[in-house]
Amino acid sequence: MLLIDTANVLGSRPDGWWRDRAGATARLLDRVAGVDWPAVATPSGSPVDAVVAVVEGRARDVPEPAGVRLVRAPGSGDDAIVATAAGESDVLLVTADRGLRARLPGAETVGPGWLWAVLD
Repeated sequence: MLLIDTANVLGSRPDGWWRDRAGATARLLDRVAGVDWPAVATPSGSPVDAVVAVVEGRARDVPEPAGVRLVRAPGSGDDAIVATAAGESDVLLVTADRGLRARLPGAETVGPGWLWAVLD
């Protein structure tokens, strides 16, 4: 499962996303939905069989694009990510948050740059 810390990915590029967090999140998710994930080479070589994005705050109500399951965090996005990853055996987490990475020691992690490279 590809698990995306959406707020962290957006925050990695100072492109004005903070002026319209929901709009920026929707645009990011549309780009994620447009990727042929089975064809993407992950760092471990594992195939991406599911794409899950955690949204929070003002972005919580964005539409769910086809092919991307949204987890709408009622509070902390990090807590929702940890809960979503619980029980999963093959997780590729996209985040630069070291604290979050520490909470998911079994997950493979990549920074937002990896995802942006796939999308660009």
